[in-house]
Amino acid sequence: MPATGLADRRSTASDAGPVPSGARAEPERTCVGCRRRGSRSSLLRVVVAPDEAGNLLVDVRRRLPGRGAWLHESPACLELAEKRRAWSRALRRPAPLDASGVRSFLDTCSPEDVVPTTTDESGSNS
Repeated sequence: MPATGLADRRSTASDAGPVPSGARAEPERTCVGCRRRGSRSSLLRVVVAPDEAGNLLVDVRRRLPGRGAWLHESPACLELAEKRRAWSRALRRPAPLDASGVRSFLDTCSPEDVVPTTTDESGSNS
């Protein structure tokens, strides 16, 4: 029976190349706007606010409960996510979702202002 090709599309640890001993590979996430993959530290986590009103907010510390979606710190990626209607699919919530909180965050925050996720050498967030 011929192979389906599914294994060809999946990435494995061996595809990424050798990892130096003692170093941990950083998790990768996919931006809901441009669909490009990036390290977790290079993307913003966006969640639905706990008030259930459908407002989206940026989870700077990446600790808020619930399903999160990931976005590059770029207004262009935010526009693409809205144009593609990606928020409701990624967060598994019925539309409409209000991304004005994310937009205001991107307008007022520079990349240097974002708190890094790791605080020690081991990669621990504690």
